[in-house]
Amino acid sequence: MRGPYPCGVRTYSPPASEVDRAWWIVDAEGQVLGRMATEVARILAGKHKPIYAPHLDCGDHVIIVNAERVAVTADKSERKILYRHSGYPGGLRSETLGAALGRQPAEVVRRSIRGMLPKTRLGRRMLRKLKVYAGPVHPHEAQKPQPLPLGGRTP
Repeated sequence: MRGPYPCGVRTYSPPASEVDRAWWIVDAEGQVLGRMATEVARILAGKHKPIYAPHLDCGDHVIIVNAERVAVTADKSERKILYRHSGYPGGLRSETLGAALGRQPAEVVRRSIRGMLPKTRLGRRMLRKLKVYAGPVHPHEAQKPQPLPLGGRTP
């Protein structure tokens, strides 16, 4: 027996300095909201990388464009109700998914992805790497984002 470990095998935990972050772009036009959100949350958490560790933020940056053209299945746009609370008594506000998509489509997409991330400081850090835009224009051309293939194998 060599060293303090009986088998000589240690679990590899990458330091934060070794994490390489890529930039991905997703065109939300025609994409189903929930299916797109699960793939994007997976990329933000870094679960597509072999160095994934649940206690580290090793995910990539994701840019979503055309959030106003995202698809919703069945009759969810009329039936699904979104709630928010101001924190004051009587401050509960509700609206349908269709009304929220018409008013703030980028916020609806961001909230659906936020719900799939951890509810911790680490999850908030992952969410900061998400950029959502209602239209096709975004200010991140300098980062040279690659298109993210959805529906199939992700990188």
